[in-house]
Amino acid sequence: MGYKMTQANEFKIDEALVRRLIAEQFPQWGHLPLKSVESAGTDNAIYRLGEDMAVRLPRVEWAIGQVEKEQRWLPGLVPLLPLSVPSPLAMGMPADGYPWHWSVYRWLEGENATTAAIDDLSQAATALAQFLAVLQRIDPADGPPPGPHNSHRGVPLAMRDTAVREALVTLRDTIDTHAAKLAWEAALDAPKWHRSGVWLHGDLHPGNLLVTQGRLSAVIDFGTLGVGDPACDLMVAWTLLSPEGRDVFRVALSPDEATWVRGSGWALSFGLIAFAYYQSTNPVLAQISRRAIDQVLADFNRGK
Repeated sequence: MGYKMTQANEFKIDEALVRRLIAEQFPQWGHLPLKSVESAGTDNAIYRLGEDMAVRLPRVEWAIGQVEKEQRWLPGLVPLLPLSVPSPLAMGMPADGYPWHWSVYRWLEGENATTAAIDDLSQAATALAQFLAVLQRIDPADGPPPGPHNSHRGVPLAMRDTAVREALVTLRDTIDTHAAKLAWEAALDAPKWHRSGVWLHGDLHPGNLLVTQGRLSAVIDFGTLGVGDPACDLMVAWTLLSPEGRDVFRVALSPDEATWVRGSGWALSFGLIAFAYYQSTNPVLAQISRRAIDQVLADFNRGK
């Protein structure tokens, strides 16, 4: 039938299932062409519906809370943010053997952000800083605090310590784990965030950024949206930007020193945990996470 739970607890989704779900629940779109979209993401299957829509279906149980969260919060964020973000059009129901809610969004054009795809990294750095500055100023009242729904993005950095130490053991023959340990402990020593939480995207790396005609144009995948320590979103400075771009980004956003250091810790922890897990199974995420490690350690070794 095209759908079943795999040994890795991943729900198998195919085009036939998605066509049935659309035809049954949104018959006005049932005649439109449907095409699978390749993605390095691990939580959702994505299909392009016609020219103007995208269908996004969780394929693992831990991602199912993302649907209702995005449906609730993204409509209010979309008109306020300076870069394009996904706009929900409809929410599908469990049916035909598929057990969870799913979403239809407006399609956003663009290619995943890479240093090669971006014409001007300084412009991209400024655009990202402006995006985060606006996002952090939006009233977070009643916004969801960090938790399982957003992979605990925005929690105190020390809550990631066990996972980081385990990754360091796994990677002991692959990276400079001594330098990584020192950089990680320096980030842990930075003063904690003691103010109220702010809105954060939670997963800012090249796979969740789109570029159109050489310019950063959109931020996608708000599954880790939440309210917490803004240092989490600073990881983009090391997952995407060059050292020069980081300088531009830092000046434009003007985080305090402690938040910047914690941001490097978020980037390093993201890199270590993801690289240890995906190095043999997901080349795109492995490359992104390895870059984050290398960029953080390069800055640390330069004393930045």
